[in-house]
Amino acid sequence: MTFAVFGIVLFAAALHAVWNAIVKAGSDTLLTTILVAASAALVGIVTLPFLPPVAPAAWPYLAISAVLEIAYYALIAGAYRQADMSRAYPVMRGTPPLIVALVSSLALGMHLSPIGWAGVLLVSLGLLSLTLIGRTAEPQRLGLAMINALVIASYTLVDGFGVRASGAPVTYTMWIFVLTGVPLALWALLRRPDIIGYARSNWALGVAGGFGTLISYGLVLWAMTEAPIPIVAALRETSILFGTAIAAFVLRERVTTARVAAVLVIAAGAVVLKLA
Repeated sequence: MTFAVFGIVLFAAALHAVWNAIVKAGSDTLLTTILVAASAALVGIVTLPFLPPVAPAAWPYLAISAVLEIAYYALIAGAYRQADMSRAYPVMRGTPPLIVALVSSLALGMHLSPIGWAGVLLVSLGLLSLTLIGRTAEPQRLGLAMINALVIASYTLVDGFGVRASGAPVTYTMWIFVLTGVPLALWALLRRPDIIGYARSNWALGVAGGFGTLISYGLVLWAMTEAPIPIVAALRETSILFGTAIAAFVLRERVTTARVAAVLVIAAGAVVLKLA
C-alpha cells in the first residue's frame, strides 16, 4: 500500500466517523439516517448522466450491495437508539475487518502476509476491546450493532469485487447510493410523512452527512482497486480513532483511560498495516 492510498483511507475513516456522529446527534436517528442516504442519492442522480457506465458484470454486485446497504442504514439508526456511539460504533466497525480477512483468505484465496495479518488482528483487537473494558458491555443493547457488523463485512466484500469488475469506480459508487437512498426516501414518504417537516429543520445535517458518507465510501472503493481488500477494510476501521474523539469532545460521552489505551492499540495496528 502506497503512502498516498494509506492517507486517503485514513481521511475516509475520519469522514465516516463524522457522518455517524451526525446521525447520533439527530433527534430522530432513523429520519436523520434517511436524510443522509437521500442526500447522497441526490448527488448520484445529478452526476450519473455525466459518468461512464459500469461494466455489465458489476450489476449483480450492485443489486446485492443495495439490499445490504439498506439494511446497514436501518441498523445504524437502531443501534444508535439503543446505545452510545462510543459503544455501538466500535462493535459495528471493529468486527468486520477480521471477518473480511478470514473470508478473503480462507474462502476466496486472497492471501495476506504475516505483517498484514498482524495489522488486521491489532486493529480488530483494539476495536473490540472497547466493548469489553470498563462498565458492563450490555450485549442486549448492542444486538443491532453486532448484526450490522456482519452486514458491513458482507457489503465490503461484495463491493470490493464489484468495484473492480465495474471498470468505473466513481460510477459504481454513485449507483450504490442511488439504489440505496431512493428506496429509503420513498419508504419514509409513505410510512413516515413527518420526514418532510423533519427535513425542513434538519436539512443541513442530511446534506453534510450525505456528502460525508458518499466521499468516504467512494474513496474506500477506489482504494480497493489499488490495494488488497482486507488491508483497506481494516485500515478504514481506524475511524474509531476519530469517532472516540468526537464522542468524548462533541457528544460529551464518557471515555475512560482504558478506552484510550484500546485506541492506541488501533493506532499501532494502523502503523503495521502501512508496512504490509
